[in-house]
Amino acid sequence: MAVLLFIVLSAVAAGAVAYAVLQPRIAEEKKTASRLRQMKGASLDRSARNQLRDRAQEQARRRKTIQNSLKEIEVKQRERSRHSLRPSLKMRLDQSGTNWTLKQFHMASAGLFAFFFLVGLMMGQGLLLGLGLGISVGFGLPRLVLAHLRKRRLKKFIAEFPNAVDLIVRGVKSGLPLNDTLKMIAGETAEPVRSEFRKIVESQQLGMTTPEAVDRLYQSVPLPETNFFSIVIAIQAQAGGNLSEALGNLSKVLRERKKMRDKIQAMSMEAKTSAGIIGSLPFFVGGVMTMTSPDYVGLLVTTSTGHIILAVAGAWMTTGIVVMKKMIAFDF
Repeated sequence: MAVLLFIVLSAVAAGAVAYAVLQPRIAEEKKTASRLRQMKGASLDRSARNQLRDRAQEQARRRKTIQNSLKEIEVKQRERSRHSLRPSLKMRLDQSGTNWTLKQFHMASAGLFAFFFLVGLMMGQGLLLGLGLGISVGFGLPRLVLAHLRKRRLKKFIAEFPNAVDLIVRGVKSGLPLNDTLKMIAGETAEPVRSEFRKIVESQQLGMTTPEAVDRLYQSVPLPETNFFSIVIAIQAQAGGNLSEALGNLSKVLRERKKMRDKIQAMSMEAKTSAGIIGSLPFFVGGVMTMTSPDYVGLLVTTSTGHIILAVAGAWMTTGIVVMKKMIAFDF
């Protein structure tokens, strides 16, 4: 027992001595490890804070860039709207897709004016009526034809434009540059989209940037759809971002606008038909009465009272037609 007790006490004494000797070192190692953990945590926190700060600064810079881009686009939009709302005759000729020049258009107008002025004089209607007939036909008819051709071409462009935007989206997603997709549209799509995008490609070849070349599309085709397209390209060029996603959203918007336009067109066909029937009914009845009772209707032409009645009736008819046209006309 004495030997066993001696061994136990010796072990305890040796352990106490070892603890007394090693305890400062163990405590120092614990402090060192704790300090290292604190330093690593502080470094990680500092790195995370720096990342958050850099991300916030990048978002602020990008937001400011987008705001500046939108302001510039808004200023340009005002200038373009000023020209697009009242386009010049040369711009209307270009937008109609015809090969007419200003000189040819003015010569045709002057020729029609002279021809119908002479027709009015030969019919014995007098100088005033001859001038009125020449002015109304010579200067009104060519502009009506030009407006019809321009409107028809813009409708064709609207119908084909979403397909062109989808082609750009597919090309960008497959890895093609934007310029190559524009060249594809200029060579593969239907008219008038092909010719308008060919102008964009030619402008790029002359040294214009892509946003500047696309911005000219709205001048050639003054539609909200082309305005949206130029804005998307301009913002993406200045602020960056996913171009395919932005153009994909634009394509959806364009198709939804087309669906809404077609739906309104179908819903308003009944009103348009009614307006056409009501507007043509007085002329139809007047023609029938002229054939059946020419002496009765002739009083409207041969007497001064009849002239007043015709003038008042014409004014009211014009007012009614304008009102009906405004009621069935929708802007998109």
